[in-house]
Amino acid sequence: MAETTVWRKIPASHPALPGHFPGHPVVPGVVILSEVWDALLANAKRPLRCTGWPNVKFLAPLSPEEPFTIEKELTGPGTARFTCKSAERTFAQGSVRFSEITVDRE
Repeated sequence: MAETTVWRKIPASHPALPGHFPGHPVVPGVVILSEVWDALLANAKRPLRCTGWPNVKFLAPLSPEEPFTIEKELTGPGTARFTCKSAERTFAQGSVRFSEITVDRE
């Protein structure tokens, strides 16, 4: 699959933001990874299960309401790499592993 780009923005009202950090809010890494996962699922033709994040680097903070992109590319069966950018700076990058969810039919 070719690389695709998805636009996102975390609203200031997101429930994970209070207390993270008072007076200088920063989007938690888990919220960023959730957005990456949602972007991968949006193009999936079958249900997927996340099996791991073998390589993730948070390089800079992301502020609430700051628009950003998620560039994603499938790199092999069950693996994808991603880069998150805001205003042409990379703030997160890494890879994710996943598998198809199979449904047993009897």
